[in-house]
Amino acid sequence: MSDTPQVRTHRGATYTRADSSYFEKRTLKRSAGVWGLWGLAIAAVISGDFSGWNLGVAYSGFGGMLIAFAVLVLMYYGLTFSIGEMAAAMPHTGGAYSFARSALGPWGGLATGLAETIEYVATTAVVVYFSAQYASSAVTDLFGLTLPPFVWWLILYAVFIALNAAGAAISFTFAIVVSVISIGIIVVFGAMAVFSGRFDWGSLWDIAPQDGQSAFLPFGVGSILMALPFAMWFFLGIEELPLAAEESHNPSRDIPRAGLWARGTLIVTGLIVLFLNTGVLGAEATGGSLEPLLDGFRAIVGTQAAALLSLLALVGLLASLMGIMFAYGRNMYSLSRAGYYPRWLSLTGKNKTPWVALVFGAAIGFVALVVVQAAGGDASPAGAIVLNIAVWGAVTAYFLQMVSFIVLRRRFPNAARPYRSPWGLFGAYSAALIAAVVFFGLLLNPAYLPAIVAIIIVYAVIFAAFALYGRNRLVLSPEEEYALTGGLDASEKEATEPVG
Repeated sequence: MSDTPQVRTHRGATYTRADSSYFEKRTLKRSAGVWGLWGLAIAAVISGDFSGWNLGVAYSGFGGMLIAFAVLVLMYYGLTFSIGEMAAAMPHTGGAYSFARSALGPWGGLATGLAETIEYVATTAVVVYFSAQYASSAVTDLFGLTLPPFVWWLILYAVFIALNAAGAAISFTFAIVVSVISIGIIVVFGAMAVFSGRFDWGSLWDIAPQDGQSAFLPFGVGSILMALPFAMWFFLGIEELPLAAEESHNPSRDIPRAGLWARGTLIVTGLIVLFLNTGVLGAEATGGSLEPLLDGFRAIVGTQAAALLSLLALVGLLASLMGIMFAYGRNMYSLSRAGYYPRWLSLTGKNKTPWVALVFGAAIGFVALVVVQAAGGDASPAGAIVLNIAVWGAVTAYFLQMVSFIVLRRRFPNAARPYRSPWGLFGAYSAALIAAVVFFGLLLNPAYLPAIVAIIIVYAVIFAAFALYGRNRLVLSPEEEYALTGGLDASEKEATEPVG
């Protein structure tokens, strides 16, 4: 690459070809094989088996959650197959932003990348929130010590920023270890629930149905829509795998394979928790719990023994802190490296990790928790409201990625695709449709409308800044280079509009 800056224009955006020193300060290191990627995907998601999912039982009963789970299995099959194909063709850290940039142009890339930023920053905040609940309960039960929630939040953010900044190899190794431990905890809980005799099939249906409704769907068919955002917690985060492309040894092969194995693992662990945790506590108690797995352990072995087990259960939540922090760090890094976000966010340190983006995202998440908690007035709204912010960002990014998949398949059918989705366009259409349904389901809950309005304001501000300033200061990063000149066969290159 020449050290002489060059300016290019395309679709109303102006690009600068940065000199070599720009990318030297923004370098990542390849550290992951297929097992590291599998661990990263499991780590990012597994906290959803420990807390968060259960709030959907309060809205729809066990039957509604079971249907929501089945619908989302369909969505995530279509989604992960589709992003596996795009990630193999476009192995860049940008992930979803990269896909949408190639298919939908700079504005589509920004819209998708911003949705993922919101998703991952909010998801990290939710995991911090529920991790603090587990840690506080364990420390109180064991030692009688109580700390304010914000102190736990600060501790958790600080520790996991340090771990993520220590190097990608540490991140992937940690992800594998904590993922295996977390899966083991869930399997042990399942065995204890069955063999202790505490599981009761009838407890799955102990929510009194409304007039004219059944025990299976105590609040009616429409309540399934209310459950979908919480059922996503069983899988939300698995789509982060493409963000590790520039830190994977063989991304075109290993990202689709890791996604396939991780999805199967999460279906099994999700079903264990959905059935057995609910069957031990009862649907009504499950729906109102802030720490359902810990409450399940308490029901089986008592408070003191459960406090010790909760320290192990906390591992699952901490696993997701590692995985989701990795995601928002790489997402913000890639958008910053390309100039959509301030360029200083993409700086990497001596360990080749985007530590600036990690700190900045943590600051946003911490402030969001403090503000939402203060506005809510009690302990429960912060986790639930920020969870729905994360889901809103996720389904927006999912929908735009599936649109990108469809556009790329139709406009460039002969482009190089080392891996092809076995579900093809059907998978993308089905995932897009379900994501849209979840999006509108969020709007049905008036408690979360202020958060949605806040997100719309964020979009308006970012888009206005991009229109007035950012679009004239983009950088030819790998994602932008591919979108402008790469990935298409010779005949398709001739058909695309020229740059300049």
